[in-house]
Amino acid sequence: MSGAGTKIVAALLIVVMAVGSVAMWLVVPFGWIWVVSRQVSSSQPSMGSYVLLLFAIPLSMFAIGKLLGRVNRLYGEVTKTTPETRVQLPWLRSMRGERDAGTPRSVLDVVMVCSVTVALVLFGLWFFLLAGSSLPT
Repeated sequence: MSGAGTKIVAALLIVVMAVGSVAMWLVVPFGWIWVVSRQVSSSQPSMGSYVLLLFAIPLSMFAIGKLLGRVNRLYGEVTKTTPETRVQLPWLRSMRGERDAGTPRSVLDVVMVCSVTVALVLFGLWFFLLAGSSLPT
């Protein structure tokens, strides 16, 4: 693959990771809540609805997280930046002050931090501006 083609594919994979991570934090919870709310006919839902939400949301997030990990590995293969990390257990480290640079950050790490930040900002905007909350004065 040519240099320009590699950059385009890499950029598309970053976009897929960004969309997938925002979907994991926002679309999955709201989507499951919407689905369950359509199944409940009264204002007092049964315990089954809550149990479904309790299991469905984390399992869906786990599945999306696994897919995002695969996309991140694919990104590493396309850009030839797959990090190989050497893990040294803490009790085997020297106490003389040698500092390890740590594990390298992947694109997915950066994308996930940014997506969590976006999700928290959007939640804050919704809560304080659109949800009709009353702040103490």
